[in-house]
Amino acid sequence: MTIMKITFLGTSGGIPSISRSLPSIAVNFSGELILFDCGEGTQRQMMKAGTGFKREMVILLTHLHGDHILGLPGLIYTLSMLDRKHPLKIVGPPGTRKFVESILEIRFGRINYDLLVKEVWEGKVYESRDYVIEAVEADHSVPALAYRLREKDRPGKMKVEFLEEIGVPKGPLWGKLQKGEEIVFEGRVIKPEEAVGPPRPGRRIVYTGDTRPSRKIAEFARNADVLIHDATFGSDLEEEASEEGHSTARQAAEIALKAGVKRLYLFHISPRYEGNEEKLLEEARGIFPESYLAEDLLTYEVPLRS
Repeated sequence: MTIMKITFLGTSGGIPSISRSLPSIAVNFSGELILFDCGEGTQRQMMKAGTGFKREMVILLTHLHGDHILGLPGLIYTLSMLDRKHPLKIVGPPGTRKFVESILEIRFGRINYDLLVKEVWEGKVYESRDYVIEAVEADHSVPALAYRLREKDRPGKMKVEFLEEIGVPKGPLWGKLQKGEEIVFEGRVIKPEEAVGPPRPGRRIVYTGDTRPSRKIAEFARNADVLIHDATFGSDLEEEASEEGHSTARQAAEIALKAGVKRLYLFHISPRYEGNEEKLLEEARGIFPESYLAEDLLTYEVPLRS
């Protein structure tokens, strides 16, 4: 089984609080590290959480507000001090390349590896062997993206009883069938559909970044295993949330309900709720019972779909 593990590195919004760092989420999957946003101190949170600084690593920025990107200079320099040689991939909306170039112009230290920067908008923005990352526009006060990490469908289960009955030994022949190739065994042609069940759907994680409630994001998140949604304010500050381009906990839950997701994490919590975050959770659970508060260093392993 391939583990897909989410680690919340920073869960505050705007400024850090005593218990919350600034926005960053790590996903360890398929031997790679996928980092969504990079708030101040992200590299230290990664050390505390034990996510590792993997050879294959991509950073996806939702937008260019300081609380989501100002950890990038420190992380870039830390990786250089750790003698990284493999290129670091950075993906983000228009303006990302200029931001990274401004970091390098400061010359705060030697960078001994390449930075591969890609500016993107909606659609498929990154692909690896086992997953695809797609983006859709978020409804924030500046151009912003929400991201969906979608595991590629997994091969179907082998029909063990059938294969054992006809005597096909475990090994390369089973592997060919699972890859969709027909085989010949003792003069008999065996097609994949005879020996393998239908493909099993991959898991999906959606991270909104900063956003007002959005029909586009609700559709984008449809049937996701995990939705990590902006929940900066409580319902008593709904007007302020709208003015600043954010959502309330209740609105996040309404999106989760519309999208039919399995689990919602409230994220980007305003420091004004320090010590009183349960208020936000109560609001959300009144609409969507499978709501949870994202906390710094909290982890969650996304279970396989059947």
